[in-house]
Amino acid sequence: MDVVGDLLARDRRSRETALVTADGRERTYRDLITNAYKAANVLRYLGAREGSTVAVEPTPGFHTTLAFLGAAGLGAPVRFDPPAGIERGDRVVLVGVADESTVEPAPGTKLVAFGGPPDRPETTHWEQELWSENPAMPPSDVGPETTAALGSTREFSHRDLCSLAEVAVEATEMDEGTRVVLRRPFSDPPALAAGLVAPLSVGGTAVLAPPNTDRDAGDGDDASDASDGPRGDLAVAPAGVAVPEPRRLDPATLASRTESGTE
Repeated sequence: MDVVGDLLARDRRSRETALVTADGRERTYRDLITNAYKAANVLRYLGAREGSTVAVEPTPGFHTTLAFLGAAGLGAPVRFDPPAGIERGDRVVLVGVADESTVEPAPGTKLVAFGGPPDRPETTHWEQELWSENPAMPPSDVGPETTAALGSTREFSHRDLCSLAEVAVEATEMDEGTRVVLRRPFSDPPALAAGLVAPLSVGGTAVLAPPNTDRDAGDGDDASDASDGPRGDLAVAPAGVAVPEPRRLDPATLASRTESGTE
């Protein structure tokens, strides 16, 4: 795998489970890949392309996953920080509809809301556009050195994310039967690589853990609640944070093993 968009090859569409969201809903590879094509078309219509950044809500979910995969297919870098995206004038900013009223995009930024119809007519309704879009991947020319994700201190290229995913697969012997539980936000690129890109790359299942609603009762940077019980075979979570899964992969241990350094 050279670029994240390789996950979206048409011949990878199958009835096997690719993604399980926090509410327990399962999506097959056919469903995930087809909807990622639609997401790419929505983002392209809004002006996303290689070099134009898409800011996305960092909580792992179905629509934020589609936005990441769609942007990756176009070569558009993703910043999992909508407020920073607004401040820096990113081309597209995707937020939950509950946050629409708190966001004031500058001219040139397209605001998109998911989770229900937005209040303002100028805000794009993500689901409405998604379901009506063409289920075919738009043409693009994305290379391994193209930026895929913007971390807090450095950029991660497609090569970086794919290398991190490969290390995660090898370190844990991940395969098509592995259910990998992501217990970190998408704003942690090594965790994104280990908890989403890696399992999808081997035909496994990425499980998105429920958001943590008790920030005072644990690691304040942890994005999920371990009290929901085990949801798979392997948790992607920092060392020292309690997880119910039988095995753990600390994403921080992966970052130092990429060719371009650590975050």
